[in-house]
Amino acid sequence: MLSIDLIRKTPAVVRDALQARGEDTAIMDRVLELDTRRRQLVTERDRLRAQQNEASRRVGQSIAKARQAGGEAGPPADLRQELAQLSQRIESLDTEAQALETQLQQLLLTIPNIPRADVPIGTDASANKVIRAWGEPRRLDFRPRPHWELGEKLSIIDFQRGVKLSGSRFFVLKGKGAKLERAIISWMLDVHTREHGYTEIRPPYLVKGEALVGSGNLPKFGDNLYHDAEEDLWLIPTAEVPLTNLHRDEILEPGTLPLLYTAYTPCFRREKAAAGKDTRGIKRVHQFDKVELYNFTEPDKSDAALERLVASAESLLQRLGLAHRVVQLCTADLGFAAAKTYDLEVWASGSDEWLEVSSCSNCADFQARRASIRYRPAAGAKPEYAHTLNGSALALPRTLIAILENGQRPDGSVVIPEVLWPYTGFDRIEAPS
Repeated sequence: MLSIDLIRKTPAVVRDALQARGEDTAIMDRVLELDTRRRQLVTERDRLRAQQNEASRRVGQSIAKARQAGGEAGPPADLRQELAQLSQRIESLDTEAQALETQLQQLLLTIPNIPRADVPIGTDASANKVIRAWGEPRRLDFRPRPHWELGEKLSIIDFQRGVKLSGSRFFVLKGKGAKLERAIISWMLDVHTREHGYTEIRPPYLVKGEALVGSGNLPKFGDNLYHDAEEDLWLIPTAEVPLTNLHRDEILEPGTLPLLYTAYTPCFRREKAAAGKDTRGIKRVHQFDKVELYNFTEPDKSDAALERLVASAESLLQRLGLAHRVVQLCTADLGFAAAKTYDLEVWASGSDEWLEVSSCSNCADFQARRASIRYRPAAGAKPEYAHTLNGSALALPRTLIAILENGQRPDGSVVIPEVLWPYTGFDRIEAPS
């Protein structure tokens, strides 16, 4: 969430940021209008409270004089009436100011983050910039099969039974397919915890609504989430949600930061906005697995932390031998909470396309403000908002797609990357005889 102070002091900066993102800037007029009216009410309320205090002082003096004179008379009727009117007016102003504050906060929750200064300005994904590439996209000297053909021929992906169980955009992994995905997850978690300094977290997959508000998913993206209305719990769309909220409403003590967390979770998304797009195979589905990286850092260290986070995700693709590229997203392609984002796209020979397997973002203090996550820079110092970063390292099933399609051989078998052999117990998947 953006600070109301920032919006109030630099409205032109926020308007420009919204315009660069392709957002409607008219919301700024409503925000500033509500903020101005609320502050006027608060100023008037405080002025009347001062009058109330003065009237109360005069009442006290009146009672004291009466007692000194030996009488029992209370304050004059006009003074009592003045106090009653002041009290009634103050209560009315306070109620109106609180209502405006609620409206203002709801509007602020719908405004996206401000892009960093070095984010390319663009109106769509065509303005994204390839920062670097690693490896050569594999060009096979035979007709490559896409993963949906490979999966069926190797008997490791069952689309029909996925549909039978849950409907479209669901699938079943079985046999070596299921074991391969489990192996990839275990290997990634081991690399991050043993080599990159991350602490593994096993969070709940159902969270309260305020957790999704804190991460930036609610209220804007409610239509894309699965909600249990009876229990008022939400299935997580990514481990980013519970990891963001681990320290919600906390003040972290000096020396605590940085905090580095990694978590494997299934992810659940309705994908309503993606109807008719990439629906074949397992590229865009309602339930998928992902290993997430999450950082809490001090503000002046978050830019460097983003580069390290990207490097951690990229190192996995290099060890898997998968050609990939790092793409910086333009303003219009940024996620709602992100101030700066790099996507990692891997080459898939069978589908003949680049597939996003990771999106790594610096959210600055955007999520920390929503979730009230602060830290003390030093003992006794005033708390400040932390910066948060997140990234997939890596997302499945697209990493699985790349392994299958790039590892396929003319005979239809698939060779598994060597780093996974200790985890799979096999080096190749062949069609059942």
